[in-house]
Amino acid sequence: MTTPRPGLRERKKQATREALREAALRLAVERGPDQVRVEDIAEAAGVSPRTYNNYFASREQAIVSAVTADREARIAAAVAARSAEVRLADAVTEAVVEQYTNAGEREQRALLLITTQSALRDAFLDATADIEPPLTAVIAERLDGAEAHTARVLAASVAAAVRIALESWLRPAQNAETAGSRAAGGLVVPSGSLSGQLRAALAPLAPAFDAAEQHTQP
Repeated sequence: MTTPRPGLRERKKQATREALREAALRLAVERGPDQVRVEDIAEAAGVSPRTYNNYFASREQAIVSAVTADREARIAAAVAARSAEVRLADAVTEAVVEQYTNAGEREQRALLLITTQSALRDAFLDATADIEPPLTAVIAERLDGAEAHTARVLAASVAAAVRIALESWLRPAQNAETAGSRAAGGLVVPSGSLSGQLRAALAPLAPAFDAAEQHTQP
């Protein structure tokens, strides 16, 4: 799958989005998420609050975007880059695990913040829905000849599985010590291996991917 180079207008929009992500994360790290207003993020990025609202619906969404930025496109690109001889279920699983576990310094800082507040965790989980559109396109290309809705159902299932894995990974420990912090939306310490959680959540989808591939074979 080849992606055309974006035009000038699209590149400017991407630059603005990136500036807002960086400003949101920097201010949240410096002040704490509760002390950052949308107006502060917009001013730091050199845009108006109205422009900010064209890109993000909340400060949490902007902060979370620092770790989720373009991840859905990278997952789709990773699937497309794999050989057609690779089982589609394996290609999707490896792409998802790779993109969710290979985090750079910026992503690590954002993840640390995300574990501190329920509103940030909710925004982080909601971002998994963005996986569906680009993954639908690449699955449809791989399953040339499949029914139109098949690729979308498979992609939506992947997005749901990823959300379930992340919910499990970010689930607070069930004990008295953490009960107060849960009520207050406080710190959550991720539990277990994220790659393991993702693989376990995606494993039940393998038969559906296999069936779709077999259906399109001559």
